[in-house]
Amino acid sequence: MEAGMQCGIDEAGRGPVIGPMVISIVCCDTEFLKGIGVRDSKVLSRKRRSEIFKSIMDRCHVRYRILSPEEINRMMAMESLNKIEEDEIIELLKYAESTVYIDCYDVIEERAQEAIERRSGKKVVCRHKADAIFPAVSAASIVSKVLRDAEIDKLHEKYGNFGSGYPSDPRTIEFLHDFLKSSREPEKIVRMHWSTVGRIMDEIKNQKKLF
Repeated sequence: MEAGMQCGIDEAGRGPVIGPMVISIVCCDTEFLKGIGVRDSKVLSRKRRSEIFKSIMDRCHVRYRILSPEEINRMMAMESLNKIEEDEIIELLKYAESTVYIDCYDVIEERAQEAIERRSGKKVVCRHKADAIFPAVSAASIVSKVLRDAEIDKLHEKYGNFGSGYPSDPRTIEFLHDFLKSSREPEKIVRMHWSTVGRIMDEIKNQKKLF
């Protein structure tokens, strides 16, 4: 790989109860990335993320995977979210030739790093908040966030405004109460293995018993 090139991996949408998770790898010249102002996607406005996203897609090597809620539901019937993310990282590492910096999904950085290196045969560095440290990880966080926002916009158009999709959002919780009672196929957009869903399903059952 060229001197000055760096590869980074990050995801968007790991925590929400509604919608997809997107995970991306970006390999690019670090000076170019610094020049266009890459940052952790969470500290950038949506407009600024979109502008930087276009520059990244024009100049960098980018691969990504959009995991739909249905895919996440199917996978989580067999394995943890950490294992799912690890598997996706292993696939993305096929597109990198040098050390890859990864925003760590595990509470223990060393454990994740060892597992990924053992499985992939690649040199990686797993760090918490890597998207605020390494330009390529910042770029990957922007790509993942922009792509996920586009998917969420499509879901809002189809299903109505469910808020951010995070369990901490009151609008999301209100939507889930109504949606889980009325929808025949909630797994199309809802992550059914989330504890939030189990709690709401129990509340719905208890409400039915009262009438």
